[in-house]
Amino acid sequence: MNGILEPFVRQASAHIDRVITDKGVALHEREIGRLMQVGTGVARVQGLPGTRAMELLRFENGVMGMAFNLDPDDIGVVLLGEKADLSAGSRVERTGRVVDIPVGGKLLGRVVDALGRPLDDAGALETDARWPIEREARPIIERAPVSVPLQTGIKVIDALIPIGRGQRQLILGDRQTGKTAVAVDTILNQTDKNVICVYCAIGQRGSAVAKVIERLRAQGALKNCVVLVAAGETTPGVQYIAPYAATSIAEWFMMQGEDVLVVYDDLTRHAHAYRELSLLLRRPPGREAYPGDIFYLHSRLLERATHLKPEHGGGSLTALPVIETQAQNIAAYIPTNLISITDGQVYLSPVLFQKGELPAVDVGKSVSRVGGKAQLPGYLDVSGQLRLAYSQFEELETFARFGTRLDEATRRSIERGRRVREVLKQPESRPLSAFEQIAMLLALNDGLFDAIALSETQQAGDRLTHELAGQLQSQRQKILAGEKLSDEDKSLLLDFARGVLDAGAESTWITH
Repeated sequence: MNGILEPFVRQASAHIDRVITDKGVALHEREIGRLMQVGTGVARVQGLPGTRAMELLRFENGVMGMAFNLDPDDIGVVLLGEKADLSAGSRVERTGRVVDIPVGGKLLGRVVDALGRPLDDAGALETDARWPIEREARPIIERAPVSVPLQTGIKVIDALIPIGRGQRQLILGDRQTGKTAVAVDTILNQTDKNVICVYCAIGQRGSAVAKVIERLRAQGALKNCVVLVAAGETTPGVQYIAPYAATSIAEWFMMQGEDVLVVYDDLTRHAHAYRELSLLLRRPPGREAYPGDIFYLHSRLLERATHLKPEHGGGSLTALPVIETQAQNIAAYIPTNLISITDGQVYLSPVLFQKGELPAVDVGKSVSRVGGKAQLPGYLDVSGQLRLAYSQFEELETFARFGTRLDEATRRSIERGRRVREVLKQPESRPLSAFEQIAMLLALNDGLFDAIALSETQQAGDRLTHELAGQLQSQRQKILAGEKLSDEDKSLLLDFARGVLDAGAESTWITH
């Protein structure tokens, strides 16, 4: 009997409100339920039979919640604010709309939270549209191949692990290995390159996010960025919706024909927030206590990154998700999920980081499955030789540590490899243009750095990039235009580099 009457009991909680107008009395129906239980970040509500999945619910004290579990007897709600003053028996009201966020060009240069509320001191947001945070990925028929590179300004990535616009490239590594630095340097390199950036901070310390924002502002990159923050102090519900909200903001720009880069920093904390919510709402745990749909959680997010055909606007959305590994274990649940979802990964090694080889990119464990198709032709003359020389060097260096007697050819390979490693080092916030990178790597492959002492290799590289400023404009334009360098162009570049490096070898190297 109770089962038969249940729908009628729940429907009885829908109240009829009278609204007095100039023309008389107008009636409209409004569903109002009751809060049955409230916990850390979640609540249970009864009496809202028409509630939709992910619909916003409003509590008495103004706190918003998102309908998460639509069970027969009650609704599991994820709180999107602090639970202060909430108690059992409080009224809960449907809003009639799913979780959404303001979108538009006026968001550029702003810092907002996952609900689109401003966190900076630049005043209220005035946008023309709001988009749901969950949107269907563009169908395959509307997508175009990845054909344009996204330059990071980092030599080791642009040459050996290239990223294309519309690609999904994972950045992973242990704590304190420079993952955020790589992502932020990539954002800085998009200044004046017609790429709009969205930086989504999930579960980070407020002080760490403030440093990133200040770094973007100091280098003039914030004007072309949107920063969405769901700090570690916020509720797990806010952290859960943050990357979807950031993607909707980025998709609006993509649909206007713009190229967009979105950084999720990081999805490990996003997975932790979802696990916490799921366990609190009694969803059954699986491997490492994550619910079974954790893969779908990230796949539906990253599938929204794409490159559209010209007839559909021609915009692109490039995703750089960041995740944290523990004790270099890339075979854990979340890393393996995201490696299988994305189009490649940049792995940052704690061993290389401790040796001071920055950025600490492990070339052997990093791969790009798409970006090579979009790589500038100028890199094709240097990247193949570079990867081969570096791979051989790593193998030979391991054996050389055992005191094995080496022949002359092996010794030369090791010396060349050490210089490759030195040249690939790069300070933070010092992005290089494609022309500067190709010129330096061309000189490296030709052996121009071999005669320079190992301790002076980086200074020699800095001197070369400094002297290249304003020089060889014809070759610079060819590289940036995506043209292949002729043998004559390569000879001119090598002659210029030889002159600079030989002149520096005769005096003390000075970093400019």
